[in-house]
Amino acid sequence: MPSTAITTVELTILDDHVESRVDAVLRPAPDDGAGPHVWLTHADVERALGFTRKPQGWCRGEICIPAAAVARIEDASAGVGLLDVTAFAELLGRPVATEPAARVLALGASAADRSAALAAGDAPDFTLPDADGVEHSLGELRGRKVALVFWASWCGCRYDLPAWERQHAELAAEGFSVLSVAVDRRTEDAAPWIAEAAPTHPALIDVDGRVADLYQLLNVPTVVWIDEHGRIARPNDTQFATDLFRSMSGLDSGKTLAALRRWVTTGDAGVDADTVAGLTEPSTPERQRARTEAALALWLLRHGHERAAERHFAAASELAPEDVTTWRSAMPLLGVDPMGDEYFARRSALEAAGVPIYRPLPERA
Repeated sequence: MPSTAITTVELTILDDHVESRVDAVLRPAPDDGAGPHVWLTHADVERALGFTRKPQGWCRGEICIPAAAVARIEDASAGVGLLDVTAFAELLGRPVATEPAARVLALGASAADRSAALAAGDAPDFTLPDADGVEHSLGELRGRKVALVFWASWCGCRYDLPAWERQHAELAAEGFSVLSVAVDRRTEDAAPWIAEAAPTHPALIDVDGRVADLYQLLNVPTVVWIDEHGRIARPNDTQFATDLFRSMSGLDSGKTLAALRRWVTTGDAGVDADTVAGLTEPSTPERQRARTEAALALWLLRHGHERAAERHFAAASELAPEDVTTWRSAMPLLGVDPMGDEYFARRSALEAAGVPIYRPLPERA
């Protein structure tokens, strides 16, 4: 698909993991950039992205891009209104990743939107399936304190799942629940570990990385405490429920579980709302671009475009090497041992660069 010609194609759009198909016009980038820009009819913009053309501009919910700001990327000369979606995403601060040969474009969330959502203190709601495909939502646990436990089959923290289940059972009468989320990209990788733990808590699988992105997950294990009102009581924290890997992490599970019990029984999370906001690390444009590249790579891999998927996974790794979850979760998909030499080489490189692998909060935070 040459970037010097105007082409009309059927295109797949991944809008923050939501897939739709549209007829798109591809035109050369105004600055002769790396690839063509995607133009959609007004009707397809509304269908694929949820934005509607109004007198004041393009609007979705409370978001409105003024008409004057969008005028230069609109075109009515073809007899039907067209919008340059690639440039429109740039106005919104949203990253774009494309694979022209596969006729697919992915739009991610902006760093500002992801950061603002967590800084506000409300735990983003989500719905995910368990290993049997039954869906559960975080919102179903409103009225209970929740430990949102992120783990993976490629992390030693997989051995902690039975210990988290014990906390769930022992503290249930106190109004507490565990909700565990495996960040594996294939259900079959996480399912055996879930089956072995035999959890009574919701044990879900985030195969698309959507919830990992919502919570700005950089590595596992990560635990988020959420109060009865759906507010974050303790933001992303490296927590283990056993001491199996204490020599590697330096973290004492006894202190973690004691603090958890104190919070459940007394409400003392060790932090107040202002401190939670201060401890919440914002996202960056590079991380959001990396996650968008990874989302595109996943789609490509699942649709038989292995070589293209490898390129986009590599781009994601280069953009945000500190985002261990993104690049390590791709390793099993690419036939690379996520606990082998390549992982430890990358880990050593990050440590040498002063980038932490584990990110525990201050002890009394």
